[in-house]
Formats: sequence, structure tokens, C-alpha cells
Amino acid sequence: MAAECFQSDIRRRPRLFCGRVIAFILISAFLVPGCSSGGSSFASDNQASSNSSSKPKKEADDNTPDRDNTPRVLTPEASGKSVFGNDIVSMDLSNVSKGYMMLTYSGSNEKVKFQVQGPDGVTCTYLVEARGEHVTYPLTGGDGGYTFTLYESADLSQDLYAVAFTESADVTLEDKFLPYLTPNVYVDYNNKSKAVSEGSSLAEGCKTDLDAVENIYLYVTENIKYDTKKAENIAYGYIPDVDHTLKTKKGICFDYAALMTAMLRTQRIPTRLEVGYSGEIYHAWISCYLTEKGWVDNVIEFDGKNWSLMDPTLASNNGKGSVKKYVGDGSNYTVKYTY
Repeated sequence: MAAECFQSDIRRRPRLFCGRVIAFILISAFLVPGCSSGGSSFASDNQASSNSSSKPKKEADDNTPDRDNTPRVLTPEASGKSVFGNDIVSMDLSNVSKGYMMLTYSGSNEKVKFQVQGPDGVTCTYLVEARGEHVTYPLTGGDGGYTFTLYESADLSQDLYAVAFTESADVTLEDKFLPYLTPNVYVDYNNKSKAVSEGSSLAEGCKTDLDAVENIYLYVTENIKYDTKKAENIAYGYIPDVDHTLKTKKGICFDYAALMTAMLRTQRIPTRLEVGYSGEIYHAWISCYLTEKGWVDNVIEFDGKNWSLMDPTLASNNGKGSVKKYVGDGSNYTVKYTY
């Protein structure tokens, strides 16, 4: 295959900002690889006390049994049944029907990128840091044709990349929610993760999925503090570590969103980690799926029955009134990337 070169747009991408509202303007930033897409939705706002040892008490319910809070951790596998590649890269497409593929890069190039182009026209770009390890990438474009392309740096001085390998696959998902219930490169956890056990603890005694969402949301917004210093020094290609965020109890917007996503997914609640624009600023937040409501959006506050698309960073750093004033009619939020 002849080398195909292109000019990277990495240096032209705006930095991703995480929310602290001052005079209703978000400040603080970090850069993240992304995907191109569109759409708008609303951000939520609710402040109440919660922590792991003192969860909000629920009113006694008639005879409704508690929901099962046993964690379910789906474990991605490079099973080797359908593998493509060359001497420097392996693309395991054995489990694309489960909403993910696995990439292993074994080359020595200093700067490597990986692109997943989905049937929805969205192209997600990732910086490849791991060497010789399986890394899981989500397939969030639904059913249809995907193209997977690995690029190696051809000229660092000019920011040029060459195609190292490309492969395509037709995907039919076993379940449309699987990409939002499975760990991946940006929402990484396993059976031993503290975030998994903490999510289970927070969901203990809950009657409904909505109760579990509320407990987890309130815990994250009340206990994780925004790390301004980290935001000012974050490197391109940053990947959240959910257990580190839980341990240090601080992070940037990507950390907030990844932690809550991990907790909810392992409680069998489909959750999307979304990156996009908050006004004119890059930001990260989540949305989740409730059986009785569908994907939660189109509402800007929680009334005990309805949730909006949730922005845990914004809610944790600002008062209810300032958040509502910033959110307005929801037009400040535009989803660009979904993981």
C-alpha cells in the first residue's frame, strides 16, 4: 500500500474546557482527541448533600423491593477470531457486534493516531500511547460500516501522518446499549476497580435506577473538587483514571464524567460520556438511559422524576441559580463526541 499522508489538525483543535462558572462564563481547559458530529441537548442542575457513608435517605416505599446493586462488569476481549494487521499493528474485530474493537500497536513511531469512522459520518481520533497492549475503542455510531485507520507520524516538523494500516467492517450490534455499558479507552475499569465497588455501595437500598443515578450523581458533585492546576497543565491525549479521581477526590471535567460513567455502567445503566461545546468552550459531561424515560435530556432540572443531560463538573462547582442562569434554554450545550 502506498503511503498516504495528510496534515494533522491537532494543533488547530481548541482546548477542551471544564466548567467553573465565574460570571456565568466557563474557564479552565484541556485538550482531547475527538470525533466530529453535532446535536444539542440540555444540562442539569441539582445540589444536595451526599457522600459514600451518608447517602440521601429514601422515603419508605410500599412493598417495592430494592433494585439489585450487584455490579456487572463487561470485560472486553481480544479473542483472536477476526484479526487484521501487519508487523506493527493488530486490529481485533472479533467482538464488533458487542460494540467495541481492540487495537494493539507494537511499532516504534513516536507519534501515532487511530481513527474510527462510523456509519453516522462521525470520525473519532485517538492518540495511541500504549505499546504492545490491547486497547479498547467503542463503536458508538450504531449499525453499519466502520473504517479503522492507524496513522504514524511521517514528519513531526510539518505535522504530517502516513497511513500504516486500514481495515473496514460491517457491524450489527447485538444490543444498541452495549457501547454504553462496556469499558473503553476513556472509561476504563475492571472488576477490581474501586469505582465499581463505590458505585455499588451508593446504589445500595435504591428502589429504582433513577434512585441509583441520583445517589451517584450527588456523590460525585459533592465530593469531587475541580482541579484548576491540573486543567492548566493537562497534556494532549489525556486519558482519565477513574480510581485516581476517586482516591484524590479532584479532577477536571473529563475525570468527573468518566468516573460517573463507570459507576453507572456497572450498575447496568447505559451511560454516554459526551464531549462537545458548552457555549463556545469544549467541555465533558454525561447522559444516561432510564427505561421509563429513555435518554435523559430536554429538561434543565431534576424534579424527582425527570433528569436532564447531566453535567457533574458544572453542578459540583457552582450554585443552583448560577447553573440555571448559564444553562438557559439548553442551547449552550452541543454534543460533538460520544464515548
